[in-house]
Amino acid sequence: MEATPPATGHRALRARLTAVAALGLLVLVAISFLLVAINVVDALIVLGCLFLGTYCAWLSLTRGGRLLFLTIPGVLLALTVLVLTAYEHRVGLAVWVACVLLFGVAARAAVRADRAGQAAAGMPTVPPARRGVLVVNPRSGDGKAARVGLVAEATRRGIHTVELEPGGNLRELAEKAIADGADVIGMAGGDGSQAVVAAVASARGVAHVCIPSGTRNHFAQDLGLDRDDPVGALDAFTTGVERQVDLAAVNGRVFVNNASLGLYASVVQSATYREAKLRTWQRMLPDLVGGRAPTSELRFDLPDAGPQTGATLLMVSNNPYDLQRPRVAGSRSRLDGGTLGILSARLQEAEEVARFVTLMTIGQEWRMNDIRQWSAVTFEVDSTGPVALGIDGEAVRMAPPLRFETRPGALRVRLPATASGLSPSAAAVGMSGRDLRRLVAIAAGR
Repeated sequence: MEATPPATGHRALRARLTAVAALGLLVLVAISFLLVAINVVDALIVLGCLFLGTYCAWLSLTRGGRLLFLTIPGVLLALTVLVLTAYEHRVGLAVWVACVLLFGVAARAAVRADRAGQAAAGMPTVPPARRGVLVVNPRSGDGKAARVGLVAEATRRGIHTVELEPGGNLRELAEKAIADGADVIGMAGGDGSQAVVAAVASARGVAHVCIPSGTRNHFAQDLGLDRDDPVGALDAFTTGVERQVDLAAVNGRVFVNNASLGLYASVVQSATYREAKLRTWQRMLPDLVGGRAPTSELRFDLPDAGPQTGATLLMVSNNPYDLQRPRVAGSRSRLDGGTLGILSARLQEAEEVARFVTLMTIGQEWRMNDIRQWSAVTFEVDSTGPVALGIDGEAVRMAPPLRFETRPGALRVRLPATASGLSPSAAAVGMSGRDLRRLVAIAAGR
């Protein structure tokens, strides 16, 4: 193995150049202030507007979400007062506005490139697979593999392909591929299929390649892959880098994303869920919450609160989800933290559930009193009868008790050398002193 992937140097250079550009724009912001300022009183007014406008512009560029309702009016107010106060210096004002906006863009790009470079530095390059095998689920993502010509592209790269037939056993296909000599095995399919092949790869000690050809591909997203480029992900077989990530399991069944109990699991169990997810939610939601809702029999311990029952939704994930920050909700900042993420919710009305699901889906902040989130290495759930689960989107029933565990570093994953290796949560940049100090450090080459 080589020590450093080839793309690392390019990312570091790009990060440094954009950081220098951002700091240069910051100097121009200060110069623009001097051009706009007229006298002491106007200077104080302009200074206040500069602070308000810069701060709000940064927040709108780096956070967004519901903050836009506060930040955009703040920027507009600052610009309006600046225009009225220093109309005769309108050229300098226009330069200042442009510099502020460009500074936000450049600073964000620099920090993201730096984080991607550091992530890549921790992923050593690996030689091409001696015998790479790709298992393809042709039905995933409504036939996405066929639409992008995935099998032909894999063959062109010397990768042997195996197609999962209707009713076929995916685990047996993966086991046979490895028994026949595969040293790297890939899966082109959704998250449920990824979990099955990842479990086999982990148990057999071979590397796994995730090809995002499913519908949502959350695992690929948090690995830092481009979910819109399944063909490009094939490069992991030939010019790849490698990292180790965690797996999680419930009663021995491995999952890469999460296992959900309660409300979500009940919907996933419906025969119509696969073909019409939204309509199934709309049809079943009124009966799953409120007065007609079945009584939850899930029993578990809440940290600092003891035994709990009556949860509407219980979700256990392979590393915690970032559920509070806009734009990255539903993403995990890392897949190698060695912990489970646990979320419990007690929502009694259909409106509460609809609001919670909608906010999480569109990536907005949610704050509800009956929702708790915490981390643990193991977690146990008991019940009086078989429990319905949605495991990586697949409907499952298990006999209690349910024992969840994390398996740190259990899976070797190969990624293309060009992949960022960062999830949306890990790549997010906010308005913080830490990020500003990091910007200076990047520009200085540290």
